[in-house]
Amino acid sequence: MSDNKLEWKIKGERELLKTVVYTVKETTSVSPDGKEGHYVVTDAPDWVIVVPETDGKFLMVRQWRHAHNGLSTEFPGGVINPGEEPVVAARREMEEETGYRAGKLTYLGCANPNPALMKNRVHFVAAEDLQKIGGQNLDEDEYVDFMQIPVDEVYAKIGSEEYPHALMMAALMKYTVYKGFRG
Repeated sequence: MSDNKLEWKIKGERELLKTVVYTVKETTSVSPDGKEGHYVVTDAPDWVIVVPETDGKFLMVRQWRHAHNGLSTEFPGGVINPGEEPVVAARREMEEETGYRAGKLTYLGCANPNPALMKNRVHFVAAEDLQKIGGQNLDEDEYVDFMQIPVDEVYAKIGSEEYPHALMMAALMKYTVYKGFRG
């Protein structure tokens, strides 16, 4: 069976909105049988999520999420700078948000946050052999608390109101597979 009967071709695109964080575009695409459609796509830089574990605890951050209109407990992470490798971004983000450096960083893979609406990818990195090197070094507009939370507590609460971010569940799943749990 060929996937050709499923593939759409992009005919054109136009910018609808440009922000500091992302650009919204309208694409004109042609279906496999020649029908034209218009679709809204969000174009943003890739992100990285770091899963740092030490002494049976995850290093986590808590911050305000505007669309959620509430606080969210998450693994450290952020935007990957242009030309920056995901593992390098993981090291930088973890050090900025937690004050810890990893002796070992392992790339776990990537995923598309929502392939129906978004072009970017999120990359997952495990951080081990952690060492405290200082305090947080946050960006000017970052307001982030750092904490250490027992691994079992994170597994029990992931997906709850306290841990609402779906990409953190994906990061935890990738980390779980990395650690050897296959179900």
